[in-house]
Amino acid sequence: MKVIIVSRTGEFSMEIGLKEPVLRIKQMIEQLLGVEVETQTLTVYGFELIDGLDMEDYPIVVEGTKIDLTIKDKELGIELDRNRIQITLKISRRRMNMDVDRTETVGSLKEKIHIIDGSSIKRLALSFSGIEMDENYRCLCEYGICEGSEISVFYKNVNLRRADQPSARRLSLVVQTSSSLLNSAKIPLEMMESSTIREMRQILLDEKILPQDDYFFIHKQRIMQDDCSIRWHGVEDGDFLYVFKGTVSREY
Repeated sequence: MKVIIVSRTGEFSMEIGLKEPVLRIKQMIEQLLGVEVETQTLTVYGFELIDGLDMEDYPIVVEGTKIDLTIKDKELGIELDRNRIQITLKISRRRMNMDVDRTETVGSLKEKIHIIDGSSIKRLALSFSGIEMDENYRCLCEYGICEGSEISVFYKNVNLRRADQPSARRLSLVVQTSSSLLNSAKIPLEMMESSTIREMRQILLDEKILPQDDYFFIHKQRIMQDDCSIRWHGVEDGDFLYVFKGTVSREY
């Protein structure tokens, strides 16, 4: 499959196989760019690709996926991170600058604004270039956010649910493990769409489907947040959720 390697100096495409080791990809990048393997960090949607694994361990990587290449300066010992950008938030009549990761989600940005401003996350709405950023699970870069972008913050009235609105649905899902976890098992699961990812995780642990450990989940190439609902992530009936062993840290 073809993926896009994105660096500070530009981007280029690369053909890789599903069983391609992450280390082999770094070696190919070294041949192409002259960048030593030990100085490279490859990430997808903020999640690092580990040298000891193969690409089939990362179902988030599909045809056309952009893989970010960060290069560490060996002399300075620092990483030249192209994902970190500075944006401007326009809140009423005031403006404030904020450093963010271009791969973080709209929902994550709303959480940061909530911490700073104290406003209800349910009321927060964001817009960029006249377009409302109304899908919380999408990354900022998917809306064209880049260095110096200005995002307008406004507030919506939250109405009570109307009587004719449908109640929360029960969804049939499939939890797919990676090849390094339970030999790529496919686990059917029924959950209410109002349930959180943390609640889903606990069910899998309580029923001993997953061993007691730390896990994170991915839906449509996006890391799922524990305290957000299945509905919030845009999950539909019959969708696949991918589970990986480990934790994901976020900077705030």
